[in-house]
Amino acid sequence: MVDQSAMKQAAEYIRNGKKLVIFTGAGASKESGIPTFRDAMDGVWEKFDPEELGTPQGFQQNPQRVWDWFAYRREMAANAQPNAGHIALAQIEGIAPEAVIITQNVDDLHERAGSKNVLHLHGSLFRHKCFDDCQGKPTLIDLDSLEDKDASPPKCPHCGAYVRPDVVWFREMLPEDILQAAYDWSDVCDVMLVVGTTGLVTPAARLPYMAKQNGAKIIEVNPAYSMITRYAHIKFETGAGEALTLLVDALNDAS
Repeated sequence: MVDQSAMKQAAEYIRNGKKLVIFTGAGASKESGIPTFRDAMDGVWEKFDPEELGTPQGFQQNPQRVWDWFAYRREMAANAQPNAGHIALAQIEGIAPEAVIITQNVDDLHERAGSKNVLHLHGSLFRHKCFDDCQGKPTLIDLDSLEDKDASPPKCPHCGAYVRPDVVWFREMLPEDILQAAYDWSDVCDVMLVVGTTGLVTPAARLPYMAKQNGAKIIEVNPAYSMITRYAHIKFETGAGEALTLLVDALNDAS
C-alpha cells in the first residue's frame, strides 16, 4: 500500500521545484524484463566470468565472444518494451518546469517511452564506436554504413581497429562530459527522484548525496533498502510502475 500523504508531498516537491533530476538504475527496467549484466549470464553464457565479457582486456582476448554477448543483450533490449514506470517518468519530465533523466541503464527504454532529455552514464547498447577512438572520444560508428556490418565484430572504417559497443565496461571511466553534466545537475536541482538503484556503484552513487548536500529533496522508489534510503526524504517501497503512475496522478491532481 502506497502512503497517499507521502505521494501528495512528493508531488508538491516536484511541482514547487524549479529543477528536477530523475536518476534511474536497473530497477527502472526490471518490469520490462531487462536483467542486469550478471543476471543475463545464463544459458550458454553462464560459464563465463564477467571479466571475459565486460572489460577491454576481455574484448582484446576474444573480440567475437564479447561482440556476440553484447549482440545478445542488444537483441534482448530491442525486444523489450517500456514499462509503466518509463512512461510515467516521461510524463513527469513533461510536467516538471525543468528536468533531466540521468540513467545508469544502457537499454534506451527511456527514449522509447518518450523522454527527451536523457544522460546515459554508462552508454547505450545501440551505439558503437572504434575500439581505439581513432577520431577522438568517442569515435562513433554507424554500423549500417559499414561494408562488413555483419562481421563479429566489424572494423572501423577510419583505422581498421575493431568496432565495439559504446558502453562503459568494468575498469573504464564514465564519459567525462556526461559525468560532469550529471554533477552539474545534481548541484543545482531542487528535487531528485531516484528510481531502482542500489547506490553502491561509484561515482554515480555520489549524485543523490551531492543533491542532498545542496538542499535538494530526495524521493526514492525502490522495493528494497538501498544506500540512498537512509537519507531520502520520502521512500516508496514498491515497484517503479505502481509508484510512478501514482505520482503522475498526484501531479495532475495538484495542477
